[in-house]
Amino acid sequence: MAMREIRTVGDPVLRTPCEDITDIDDRVRSLVEDLLETVDTEGRAGLAANQIGVGLRAFSWNIDDEIGYVLNPRIVELSEDEFQDGDEGCLSVPGLWFPTRRAWYARVEGIDLDGKEVVVEGEELMARALQHEVDHLDGKLYLDRLEPAVRKKAMKAVRELL
Repeated sequence: MAMREIRTVGDPVLRTPCEDITDIDDRVRSLVEDLLETVDTEGRAGLAANQIGVGLRAFSWNIDDEIGYVLNPRIVELSEDEFQDGDEGCLSVPGLWFPTRRAWYARVEGIDLDGKEVVVEGEELMARALQHEVDHLDGKLYLDRLEPAVRKKAMKAVRELL
């Protein structure tokens, strides 16, 4: 296992949709170990594989003292009438937080290292993390979801980071 370096905004891997995992081999097992170790730090809620430079659909989470992972995650349900509008940040956009509208509840389905179906669901912070990490795997950053005026301010701040 290894604590991996986090790729930051501007790295093209963050804008490239990740490939489905078709074979659960030693490479994938090692990836999961690295995702779990790298997310296991205070202040880290989630980590997508492309944030550590791997273009495969996998992410880990660290919410309310629970650490886990899912392979090939897909959002299968979002609350349609309940939302949250809190500030959101990202390890790949260090030090910046902006108000981001997300569904209050989210449900993700995927598989584990044994190929068995996994369901991860939650409200509030867990829902935000699930949506945020699946966005990463689709090649999106939370900055893409910001309201236009906020996004303009955010992009100026991002340019100052670069």
